[in-house]
Amino acid sequence: MQWFTLISTVVGAAIATGSAMLLDRQRWKRERLDRETQARRALYGDYLAGLSESRHACGNMARDPDMEPSTRRATAREAFGPCIGLRYQMTISAPSRVVEASEDAFRRLRDLRDRAMEGVLVTDPVYLEGRRTYDDALAVLRARMREDLRVSEDGTAPNTTPRA
Repeated sequence: MQWFTLISTVVGAAIATGSAMLLDRQRWKRERLDRETQARRALYGDYLAGLSESRHACGNMARDPDMEPSTRRATAREAFGPCIGLRYQMTISAPSRVVEASEDAFRRLRDLRDRAMEGVLVTDPVYLEGRRTYDDALAVLRARMREDLRVSEDGTAPNTTPRA
């Protein structure tokens, strides 16, 4: 009978240890996923803010017909600069669907910036078309970011906590 007790104790300890290890592994995976999601959320917010600031600067330049060409070029390059570093961060941190959309929005904004640098005004059809294509690309980018972050249309994240 003593062997049976010893074997039961060893099997019970093995089951308890295995269960604890499995639960720790699942918690570690969940926490890692949460950290990655939070990092992408911060990057997406920074990238969208950078694009927005650059677009705003382009609009200001396109509203000022008296701005000197050299000032216009310097202002445009300075406003667009922060987007470049964030663009490269996107390529290594975001899924390919988001990267594709971010590249498209970046290129459309760069085209808009180039028109503003050339002296095109906000009322010119070429500027209005560039603004429309950028706005469309930005809408696609935001939608893909929301999909990646699993944010619903009402702005809430789904409940990802596993049920017992």
